[in-house]
Amino acid sequence: MQHRTVADLMTRDVVRARRDTSFKEIVRLLADNDVTAVPVVDELDHLLGVVSEADLLRKCSVRADPSSRTPAGHPEAWEKDKAEGSRAEELMSAPAVCARPEWTVVEAARVMTLHNVKRLPVVDEAERLTGVVSRGDLLRIFLRRDDAIREEIARDVLGHTLGLAPTDVVVEVHEGRVTLTGTVEVNSLIPIIERLAGNVDGVVSLTAHIGYRTGAARTSLTDA
Repeated sequence: MQHRTVADLMTRDVVRARRDTSFKEIVRLLADNDVTAVPVVDELDHLLGVVSEADLLRKCSVRADPSSRTPAGHPEAWEKDKAEGSRAEELMSAPAVCARPEWTVVEAARVMTLHNVKRLPVVDEAERLTGVVSRGDLLRIFLRRDDAIREEIARDVLGHTLGLAPTDVVVEVHEGRVTLTGTVEVNSLIPIIERLAGNVDGVVSLTAHIGYRTGAARTSLTDA
């Protein structure tokens, strides 16, 4: 079993800005390419930072507005400096939170959640930009076909990893919801099966109806 990597899912044709890309050019890049942020790179494609819609909106939000019906905030000095910026290097947020091509979907999702960002620039060992991975890209794993999920669980998890026979545990998958039914030798194997099968890319939920032969005769019914 192997999780899909960022390299498998990322967008490689990335819209970029340079240090001297103007405010208006950045707005145009966002609008023309239907994106909400662009990475900023140097002449060798090394990642310098990211300019997002939020960065650009400071140009409006810090301005005085006597007719405003909303209370005026008290922007920090760095916010005022960014609002006055006119080029990418003055507007960008840096350093950028990035991902590596070899990261798993799990690693990328955790970083996005931790930093509350919608996408991550992807950089190689030399810090050169190689792509961008978004929340939508990561969610594509849930578009895996049911038969592909079933085959991975039955062949890789139950067969190759745990050494079970095809008749020991039957795998059914519908819309990413996995049901495991069968009997194994020992009770301690059941949570291992549930954990490994539940971690397969594309699994939405898992229900296990698995009994065991060794020990008191009872059945585990677990939703994961």
